[in-house]
Amino acid sequence: MADTVLITGASGGLGEAFARIFAARGDRLVLTARGADRLATLAASLGGGVRTEIVPADLSAPAGPAPLLAELEAKSIEVDVLVNNAGFGTFGPFAESVLEDELAQIQVNVTSLTHLTRALLPGMIRRGRGRVLNVASLAAFQPGPLMAVYYATKAYVLSFSEALSNELKGSGVTVSCLCPGPTRTGFMARAKMGDPEVLAKSFTMMDAEAAARKGVEGLLRGRRLIIPGVLNKMLAHSTRLGSRGLAASVVRSMMASIEATRRPR
Repeated sequence: MADTVLITGASGGLGEAFARIFAARGDRLVLTARGADRLATLAASLGGGVRTEIVPADLSAPAGPAPLLAELEAKSIEVDVLVNNAGFGTFGPFAESVLEDELAQIQVNVTSLTHLTRALLPGMIRRGRGRVLNVASLAAFQPGPLMAVYYATKAYVLSFSEALSNELKGSGVTVSCLCPGPTRTGFMARAKMGDPEVLAKSFTMMDAEAAARKGVEGLLRGRRLIIPGVLNKMLAHSTRLGSRGLAASVVRSMMASIEATRRPR
């Protein structure tokens, strides 16, 4: 039976990859992001055989997903699979950051994700079936100097997802958390982390399609935690071997190498 899949941040990167994977399964898609034009282009590229609803929404706005949820209710759309993919990061010392950017990051990565999940879970539980895929990151496993807020928001997403997974045992609803490592998306450009191609020479990067496919495979199997790639799994588990202070120092060293790529030569 085809599912109705709501994907946030669907206009590019992992979100677009998720849309193509679920479309190939024959599922009905509800795509949301800020850019209506990019969503329309994506929907058109999926072909006429894919049922697609486009609902532009700015999850960084104070109202969060409320307008999106109102649109779903108005159209009597019941969501079977929620993919909380929308998110972004900022780079640089927190004390020098733009406060509005940091608060918008928390709104998207934490508040809107929580709001959407709380709004849609009861219907899934009532129907006795449903799936939630929350996109976190390897950043969830340790503190992240120079990306302090981003790392903290992803730690929330991981903890929140694991707790819900436990709460929902036996309900017919599963919650999975995808923690990809560095991935070829527009994330680094938006975070102003320098030239992605330069960074790719220093860090092993996964294609968005490969990371999204691992996420969908894990979701459909009901897996609680999904970490694509053997090296990424090793990095995630290695954080348990030392102190959090040491982990922060290691991340700071990595961030310093990224910072160096941003300096004029």
